[in-house]
Order: sequence, then structure tokens, then C-alpha cells
Amino acid sequence: MKRYPAVSMKSAVVTGTSSGIGRATARMLQGRGWHVIPTARATADLDALRNEGFQPVQMDLADGVSVARAAGEILERLPMGPGALINNAGYGQPGALEDLSRDAMRLQFEANVFGTLDFTNRFIPLFRARQNGRIVLVSSVLGRIVIPLMGAYCASKFALEAIGDGLRMELGKAGIAVSVVEPGPIGTNFRRRVVQEAGRSLEMNRSTFARHYAKELTEPVRTYSRPTDVFRKPPEAVARKIVHAVESRYPRVRYPVTFAAWFGDFAARFLPARGRDRLLARAAID
Repeated sequence: MKRYPAVSMKSAVVTGTSSGIGRATARMLQGRGWHVIPTARATADLDALRNEGFQPVQMDLADGVSVARAAGEILERLPMGPGALINNAGYGQPGALEDLSRDAMRLQFEANVFGTLDFTNRFIPLFRARQNGRIVLVSSVLGRIVIPLMGAYCASKFALEAIGDGLRMELGKAGIAVSVVEPGPIGTNFRRRVVQEAGRSLEMNRSTFARHYAKELTEPVRTYSRPTDVFRKPPEAVARKIVHAVESRYPRVRYPVTFAAWFGDFAARFLPARGRDRLLARAAID
């Protein structure tokens, strides 16, 4: 396991802190003495963060102008850059791949992939100059395995996994650690956002999967359970892994969180593709 220098400045930028993993991470780091600058998109979320004592920055990863402005504002506050950058912001575009428009696919990658890398790249020169820093990419178990009707989201997370590997190899000699965190089922508002995206970007009634969409992608939020629900953990479980990634002298390459994430890694490496397809399709399309 590779040893990295301790973070020289206990300051962190955490993206996507409106709720869930991002908010739990910001709170946990702040409680451990870090100076945290959180980002969020919506005015109401920014106001809520201010009420908790943070000084947040507005940013929409899908908008290149917003990314540039947010990075500039952060660098005005932290001229030497943060000690750690936690890339958590993103969303899940639902729908069968045949039902997704080019614009829907493009927006998914703009937010989860292109915007994340653009934002990260704006701090790497400062990390290199210091020969010090931590970068965390919050991916998903779905960055290792694919489930039907979430193919666009899975593709974006597969891309994020590759970006994490590339950055780790390219930056390792500069003393910059790069870790990928892979949550499984976590108790967050993720599904609510998925439902919102379905209403905005899917023509659900005309699809072959219309019955499934009606069951899974309409409000109210489902009340029935799935087998994976028994493995669900709170967002603080992910936050603890992120804290380890930015504070340990021996940060891990990947941090699976929940049994489902560990199983996903195992399945991706060892289960035959056809058997994995049958298992995951049966679980996702009932």
C-alpha cells in the first residue's frame, strides 16, 4: 500500500452537498476541524448550508461557465488551493438506453463526467506545486456493474472510475492521492432526483418499459422493499470512508461501501457475464 504525505492544509471542497453523502461529508469534516467549502446548485440548499455555518459556493457541473466561476471563487478564498477535493455532485438519469435522447445522454455526462473533471483540473496545478493533496471521486457500485434501465448513469460512473485510475497514475509521483468511493444502497434523496429526471426527460408512456416506469419512476416514492434494501446504510457510512481517504497516510485506491458494493466488485471480476446479466436483470425488472 502506497504511503502519501499528510495533507498540508486542512481545507476541503465538497461538491453536491444539498443532502445525503455530500452534506454528511461536509458536516463530518467540519466536526474534525477541517475548513469546508461546500457547493450546491439550488438557492434553498445554499441557504440551508449557510444556516449550518458554512460559506457555500453555487455550482452546476453541467454548466462550464458555472464551473469556472465556482472554481474562481474558491481560489479567491484559498489561493493555494484546498488540501482535499471531494467530488460528490452528480445525478442519475433513468431509462432504457433506447428511450434516451442524445440531449439526455449528453447532460448525464456533462454533470457526472465532464464537469467533474473540468472542476478537478482547475486545482491540480496547485496540488502539483505543493506536491501534496487528496482527490476523492464518489462513484457507485454501478460504476462496476450495470443494471438495466440505468445504463446512462452506469456509463457515466464507469467513465468516472476510469478517470480515477488515470488521475491516480498520472498524479501519484507528485504526492497527490486519488481515491474512488463506491457506495451501494445508501439512504439519500438519490431516488427522488431520479424520479424528477424521469419526468423531465423520458417519454414513459410510449416505451416498451412503460409498466416498469409507472411502478418505479412516478411519485409517490415506492413503499415496497427490494432485496438490496436490507444492506442499506446511512450517508455517514460513506462519509467515514471519505474521511479516511483524505486523512490517512495510506489512502485506499477504492472504498466499496455496503455489502452490495463489495458483491458488485466480486461479480464484475469473477461471475460469467451471462450469469451476471440474468441475476441483475431479474432483480431490476420484475
